[in-house]
Amino acid sequence: MQQALLWMTGTICSFALMAIAGRELSGTINTFQVLFVRSLLGLFVISLIILSLNKAQYFKTSQIKTHLLRNSFHFLGQYGWFVGLGLLPLSQVFAIEFTVPFWTAIIASVVLKDHLSASKMIAIVIAFAGVLFIVKPASDHFESATLIVLLAAFCYSCAHTGTKVLSKHNNTLTILFYMCLIQLPIGAVLMIPYWTVPSMVEWGWIFIVAITALTAHFCMTKAMLTTTVTTVVTLDFMRLPLIALLGFAFYQEPFGAVSILGTALIFVAMLINIKSSR
Repeated sequence: MQQALLWMTGTICSFALMAIAGRELSGTINTFQVLFVRSLLGLFVISLIILSLNKAQYFKTSQIKTHLLRNSFHFLGQYGWFVGLGLLPLSQVFAIEFTVPFWTAIIASVVLKDHLSASKMIAIVIAFAGVLFIVKPASDHFESATLIVLLAAFCYSCAHTGTKVLSKHNNTLTILFYMCLIQLPIGAVLMIPYWTVPSMVEWGWIFIVAITALTAHFCMTKAMLTTTVTTVVTLDFMRLPLIALLGFAFYQEPFGAVSILGTALIFVAMLINIKSSR
């Protein structure tokens, strides 16, 4: 448990740093440029790991079309998430992001014919009730940017479904390698009209995004190996109050009682979903 707590601390801190860096870059460096550098550094690191393991076969795949489809959705998800960081309170972006498992359950039931049990359906209903409390669509203060983040969560879910298909015949490093390889030229082409030369401070934030993207997933993977999925997901949810605290401390972002209620509903739904999956 102590090891899991240590690894999940790394995960939570990585995601929090990535969000802060994304907020700091918002409005100064275009998101496509950030995603390009992120893919470039990721491709370099993943390639070094594969070569150091002497596993050249990890560079090969027989499912290139699935990789292309999966990473198209993943790129859109990343773009929407980073755009949301500049438009919405950080805690709201993270809360909406936690709906990804429920979108994934719905998509997998349609595309992969996965069984959608009654308890999973209840969890989905509770989760989206929580989202309604957070985004408050009927409110005068409703932000259309929440739709961008919700769409990003949906795209992430499509990418997760693609990962499930690919994981049957591809090593995790292969999936990560093609993720960076495919998204690199997409980011390169889309950033051309918006390219600006970052300042030293901006380069620092860009590299924080690129590095924390790797450390977050690495730490979470290590945590998965040391404890149960329930423990990992429960600990991972702790990044929501952390980012709410950071948002309040650095950007004076409010997080009211209604949003707390919505977050609690999503957390309950996650626990029901985990129990159903087990």
